[in-house]
Amino acid sequence: MSDTVPDPSFSPPPEAVAFYEEALGLLKESGIPFLLSGTYAVTAYTGIRRPTKDLDVFCKPGDYPRILAYFQARGFRTDVEDERWIAKVWKDDKHFFDVIFAMSNGTIAVNDSWFGDDVIEVYGHRVGITPPTALILSKVFIQDRYRYDGADVNHVILKQADAIDWKSLLDQMDLYWEVLLAHLLNFRFAYPTERDKTPRWLIAELTERLQAQVDLPAPRIRVCRGRLFSPRDYIADITEWGFGDVVGKGLEERHEPID
Repeated sequence: MSDTVPDPSFSPPPEAVAFYEEALGLLKESGIPFLLSGTYAVTAYTGIRRPTKDLDVFCKPGDYPRILAYFQARGFRTDVEDERWIAKVWKDDKHFFDVIFAMSNGTIAVNDSWFGDDVIEVYGHRVGITPPTALILSKVFIQDRYRYDGADVNHVILKQADAIDWKSLLDQMDLYWEVLLAHLLNFRFAYPTERDKTPRWLIAELTERLQAQVDLPAPRIRVCRGRLFSPRDYIADITEWGFGDVVGKGLEERHEPID
C-alpha cells in the first residue's frame, strides 16, 4: 500500500476544524508517538466515507500520561475517564479528542506493532494511522446492542487482506481465538467468492483448535465472557444467573465504544 492514503475529507464545523488542526499540530510538536484510528483509518483503507464527531488518538499506555501532561501545560483540560483504556483532552466544553491506549474491555493494549508506515493528510497535517491489523484488533470486540463493527472488520479484510499481518493478528488474539474464528467465518459467509483472502493455514489452525475443544469437558468455573463484547447487554448473567464476571466494570457503566 502507498505511504499516503486518501483524506477522509469530512466537514465538521469551522470551530471544530480549528481545534483539530491545533491538536494535531501540538501532538506532532510533542514528539510523542501517536496514531489516528476509527473512521479516518476505515475510510483510508476501504474508501467508505461517513461522518465522525471527534478524533480517536491512539498511543501506547506509557505515553498517554505524557500526552495529557503536554496539553495540560498548554492550558487544555484533561480527563482520565478510565485509566484502563481512555482519557480525553478538552479545549472547551464542546471540543475534545480521545486518547486511547487499550481496548475498553482490557483485552489488548496498544503496542509497537500498531505503528506502521501509512499516513493521511488530515486537517493540514500528515499523521500516521493504525495499520489494517491493528484496526481489526480495535474492532473485533465491539459487538453491542447499539454498535457492531463486524462490517468494518469484513471491509478491511476485503480491501486490505494482503496488508494484514495474519501471524501477528493470531498472536494478539491467541487467548480469544474463537472471536477471531467467528469474524473469519463471518467474512467467508459475507463474501463466498473471496474466501481465499482469509489464509488457509489460519482457518486450518483455528478449526483444528475448535475440533480439539469439542471433546473437552466444560470448564469448572462458570464465567460469562459476553461482557467483553458488551458490558450492558450481559448484566443479567452476572447479577441474576450466577456467572462470574471477567470484565470488572461497574454495572452502571455505559462506555461508548471507540470508532
